[in-house]
Amino acid sequence: MTLPVDPSKFSAFLVAMFVMAIAPGPANLFAIATGRSGKPAHVFSAVAGLNVATLIWFIAAAFGLHLLILAVPVLFQLIAVLGALYLGWIGFNTFKGGLNLAGEAVALPTAMVADSLWATFKRGFGVQILNPKVTLFFSAVLPPFVDINRPMPAQMSVFAATTIGMDMISMTAYGLGAVGLAKVLNDPHNKQKFDLLVGGLLMGIAALICYHAVHELLMMNS
Repeated sequence: MTLPVDPSKFSAFLVAMFVMAIAPGPANLFAIATGRSGKPAHVFSAVAGLNVATLIWFIAAAFGLHLLILAVPVLFQLIAVLGALYLGWIGFNTFKGGLNLAGEAVALPTAMVADSLWATFKRGFGVQILNPKVTLFFSAVLPPFVDINRPMPAQMSVFAATTIGMDMISMTAYGLGAVGLAKVLNDPHNKQKFDLLVGGLLMGIAALICYHAVHELLMMNS
């Protein structure tokens, strides 16, 4: 019986995926910011939105999207810029909220956490569907682990289940950890530091992605 994935490649993929799952990034930062609301239900809603977006990426990959990105490099750069602009917008609004020096407990910036579970789900979906880290994963990280001699749908199913499973554990842990620290994080002084830090990180990530994407686009046209 032929396994859906190459065992040796899959073992290496598990290690790579573990590192990527626990590494700080837009998705984990969003989970932390959501958890700061002190509402576990919002964390689960955010994690669901994030991972539905990941599932859609895997479905697209099964139909050859990653091959299209590799064949048309400019497409990857355009997706990266679009995702970076979205992250930059979230970061700017979060950073702006941190500049509020009023000594009162204020709500989380709406750019990071919306009021309803559905709105939180949609926000998480938007963060992940445009997450440049995800684009990089499907265009550069995943392809080396794929065996072209095995059925693609079966391979993508295994990789999807593994990736989403690890991401859900990591994102939920980050989010629920923030729920436990909600009182500390929502102290006006701590909240300001948190918003400035997260907002600054997101804007920095967005600027770096834009710089590299624009540089690559210019190199392609030179």
